[in-house]
Amino acid sequence: MRAYLELVRAPAALTALGDTLVGSPTPLRGRRLLLPLASAALYWAGMALNDWADRDLDAVERPERPIPSGRVAPEVALATAVGLTGVGIGLAAAAGRDAVPLTAAVWAYDAVLKDTPAGPLAMAACRGLDVLLGGRAPLPAALVALHTLGVTVLSRGEVHGTSPAVAGAVAAGTALTAVSAAVASGGRRTGVAAAVAYAASVGRAQWAVVRDPSATTVRAATRAGIHGVVLLQAALARHGAAIALVLPLVRALGRKVGPT
Repeated sequence: MRAYLELVRAPAALTALGDTLVGSPTPLRGRRLLLPLASAALYWAGMALNDWADRDLDAVERPERPIPSGRVAPEVALATAVGLTGVGIGLAAAAGRDAVPLTAAVWAYDAVLKDTPAGPLAMAACRGLDVLLGGRAPLPAALVALHTLGVTVLSRGEVHGTSPAVAGAVAAGTALTAVSAAVASGGRRTGVAAAVAYAASVGRAQWAVVRDPSATTVRAATRAGIHGVVLLQAALARHGAAIALVLPLVRALGRKVGPT
């Protein structure tokens, strides 16, 4: 069971639960409560597909992962990705929403685009589409996508490190995202506070990479970015200020099953 939890980065999917809350113009009720579960299922599908697609590279760079370590067979990982994809699409359909565009973006990223120059943009599109799964929310979707773009660009240095210039550009994007989120919150105290907390936690970790662009520091900043999206969601959600309460749980579980 632990191998499968590692395969899908199980705790990290908690950070996707707030996406549709951010995108929904009204509180989620009734069958629309299935939307966060659809997001989590598609997140897990993407992680399983990621490890299946990277199995040869991981055998060299990350042999401890479930597939190269022999704890999960490649064909089982692929079947897991397919099954979770079907669950995600089905849950979204039951909630009255179409998750096919998001699904197509997830599979295109993992199977084709991830290692190309378009990879970070494709990952950003996945997260933006997840917000839009909740409804029409172009600005929140754009801000979550911008955050994801920065985290993904920085994460490319998790094995060999990055450069201070890249880290500085990503940190600047985080600052822009935080200011925009505070403005978009409409002056709500909880929204502004969440935006400030987001800038402090994610920005500080990214600024540390400017000073020390080693792989270890990059991995720490990537974890902070993955977790920090919860604070960004709390700043943007008009009906989900309690989203931030998920963060301690994400961090606690993340110490047992890493998010990257």
